Amino acid sequence: MTSSNEALAQSASSADAASDSTEGSGAARGAQGRGTPKSADSWRSRLYRWDMKASPYAFISPFFIIFGAFSLVPLLYTAWYSLHNVQLSNLDGQTWAGLENYTNLFQSEFFWNALKNTLTIGVISTVPQLVAAIWLAHMLNYRLRGSIVWRVVVLTPYATSVAAATLVFVLLFAPDSGMINWALDSIGLDKVNWQESDWGSQLAVSSIVIWRWTGYNALIYLAAMQAIPADLYESAALDGANRWQQFRHVTVPMLRPTILFTVVVSTIGAMQLFGEPLLFGGVSGTKGGSEHQYQTIGLYMYDQGWIVGNLGKASAIAWSMFLILLIVAAINMLISRRLRKSQ
Repeated sequence: MTSSNEALAQSASSADAASDSTEGSGAARGAQGRGTPKSADSWRSRLYRWDMKASPYAFISPFFIIFGAFSLVPLLYTAWYSLHNVQLSNLDGQTWAGLENYTNLFQSEFFWNALKNTLTIGVISTVPQLVAAIWLAHMLNYRLRGSIVWRVVVLTPYATSVAAATLVFVLLFAPDSGMINWALDSIGLDKVNWQESDWGSQLAVSSIVIWRWTGYNALIYLAAMQAIPADLYESAALDGANRWQQFRHVTVPMLRPTILFTVVVSTIGAMQLFGEPLLFGGVSGTKGGSEHQYQTIGLYMYDQGWIVGNLGKASAIAWSMFLILLIVAAINMLISRRLRKSQ
């Protein structure tokens, strides 16, 4: 009897030990099972943090890659060319020139003539263009029937090809059969040889620029006008201001940053003016007329680089244009700071 009791006690103790080992292994498996989600969650959190930090750079990287390949590298390569004597017919035969290309450039009367023509055409085309753009935007800002159609019509010249627009204006300014000379003759004025005259050729080229870019700037002004709070106009109307006074004392002051932006962009465009005078001149387009009367810096650079074949001098012209644009950007920064302080 005693031996049987001992056997039962031993079997019970072995059963308890087995159950304890089973519970221990189950707890170990549970701990191991609970450890797997924690490691997965930590990996996901690390991946999320990495994604939040790296994704913005990945999204903007195409711009910097394209900018570096097609803007920065050519800019640096042009700077290298400007310090060498390089001919288009022999690109491998480069010789060090230092600042000789810049010295010859600043001593050339053709460069200063091209710079003067560029500034003159820029002023003649920019001032009427921006004034007309503000007027158009002011008209479009009121409720008109078919306002969307009118906005599309205003933008149509900007979407027109430079070649097509210039060819039309060449026909309009033709010396004998042009509509402009026909209109001048009908009111008793002398005809103008627009391609040979100094001021006439510059006015003709400027008219092409005005026609193409007025609508584009008008839409920019229109967007800025629509952002002006209506309370300002209501307050001005309660004070007895008419539409012209509201435009003068409310619209124009609120448009100052936008006007400054369009002036800078138009100035940059004027410095890079190339297609309109080239196509307007026809055979002598690269020379800017028989006496270089409307040759811009862009045309002068093209003439020296691809007609004469002096790539070193053409590169110096390109960098001179770049430095002039930096000066314009610096002036823009100073004026914008003063405007912010005054406001």
